[in-house]
Parts: sequence; C-alpha cells; structure tokens
Amino acid sequence: MSQFLQVLLSGLATGSIYALVAIGFTLVWQAAQTVNFAQGEFVMLPAFFVLIGMSVFGMPLWIALIFGLAISIVVLGVLFKKMIVEPILPHGGITLIIATMALGILLKESVKEFYSAEAQPFPSLFPGDPINVFGAVLSLQDVFNLVISLGIVVLLTLFLNRTRTGRCMQATAQNPAVAEILGVNVKRMILYTFLINAALAALASFLITPVYLAKFSNGETLGLIAFIAAIVGGFNQIRGAIAGGLLIGVLDNLTAAYVTAQYRAALPLVLLIVIILVRPQGILGTSEGRTV
Repeated sequence: MSQFLQVLLSGLATGSIYALVAIGFTLVWQAAQTVNFAQGEFVMLPAFFVLIGMSVFGMPLWIALIFGLAISIVVLGVLFKKMIVEPILPHGGITLIIATMALGILLKESVKEFYSAEAQPFPSLFPGDPINVFGAVLSLQDVFNLVISLGIVVLLTLFLNRTRTGRCMQATAQNPAVAEILGVNVKRMILYTFLINAALAALASFLITPVYLAKFSNGETLGLIAFIAAIVGGFNQIRGAIAGGLLIGVLDNLTAAYVTAQYRAALPLVLLIVIILVRPQGILGTSEGRTV
C-alpha cells in the first residue's frame, strides 16, 4: 500500500506540471483558435534565462528566477503575440500552426548553438531530503512541485472565475465579437492570455528542470505529453487540461511501477487513441459546433 501511495503521489507531482503546460495549450487555443506547437520550447527556454542570469550577471538564484520569469513574459508573451500571432493569424490558423512549429525548432536550435548542446545542471529550489507520508517515502522536490503546481492552478481558476478581468477573458474566449459589443477590451484580454501562458510556462520550467536538467531537447517530450494531456482532458476547457495532465502523470508512474518501464513512453499515445475513439471532445471537454 505504501508503494502504491508513493507511486500515486509522485505521479500527481509530475502530472501537475504537465497540467500547467497543458493549460497553456488551452489558453492559446481560446485566445487565437490555434495550437502553439512551440509550447514545449516555451517551457525549456526559461530555465536557460535563469542560468544566464546566474552565470553571466552573477545573480543569486531567487533573483535569477525573477529575472527569468520577467524575460519569459516579455519574450514568450508579448513578443510572441506581437511578432508571430498578430501578423500571421489573419492568413489562417494552419499558417500560424506551421509558424509555431518553426518557432519551436528555432528556439531549440538557438539554445543548442548559443548556449550548449550538453545537459546543464539546474539548482534545486527545495531541499532534497525525503519525507515519510503515511509510509510512502517522497522527495521534498515532488511534494513542493505538487503543492505549488496545484496552488497555481487554484489561483488561476479563482482569477478567471472571481475577478472582473478573468470573466472578461472568458467572455473574449467564448465570443470575441459579442464581448467587444459589451465593452470588453478584447485586444487587452488576449494579451493577458498570452502573458499568463508565458508565466505558466516559466513556472513549469523552474519546477521540472531541477529533475530533468536544462537541455535544449526538453521541450520535445514535455510539449508532446502536455498536448496529449490537453486533448485527453478536453482541449477547450482549462479543467480538462488539469485532469488530463494529472491522469497521464499517474498512469505513467503506475505503468512503470507495476507493468514495465519500456512501454511508459507509448502510454500517452495509447490513451490519446482511446479518448479520440470513445469521447473525441475529451473527458471534460465540450463539443463545439462549427459552420462549414
């Protein structure tokens, strides 16, 4: 029982980070009706901003984290929206999707070329001492990752549901034309969405990189798993992205512990196929009618 609890909690810790990244897919979809296939690289890059702050500018860790968060919001939020999304979106969603694929390749190869192709150690934010939870031995890193990730999700949900700005953002996501008629500053709400996405990507990067090291290729696997998590949970619902991320994290750990670690990489794809066949809109997603 203690082993099962240990596997479960560790899976929830990993899945909560997947959920943060998956929420980013959902937010960009709601704001621009497109899929950001550079989302994985958005999570990879902030860790290198922190390393640059520490190694080049001599910043202590916590100042470097703030520096990395600020740069991420500007580069992955403001510049991404102004230089990529706004000019290309009028030409169609497919064009923008291809552009995000190209952006992901550019970010990955740029880090590889200008920083390092080797995995870089990233300082742990929390002590590495294990703790005992009802007989299960867990690292403090996993515990804090789970608590912080879920805390961020709760705060985001409260912001969207309980504040005027959050409700305006949801109205913009549901119907921008009607929201604008009702006096909502649609352009500002869309910008807020991209800023939140960039912040979530940066926070996910700070939590997961101490475990997996800072590598230029980190975004490939993380982006794919988070994309699948968003589809499995429901691509048009933030709660769906959360559910999908947690589900994949738990199932991945259970498969590795009780079946075999050889098939854990295939599990998200198998789950994706099953969900598409049984419930195409995702576990918590809603069907969207479109005029063709």
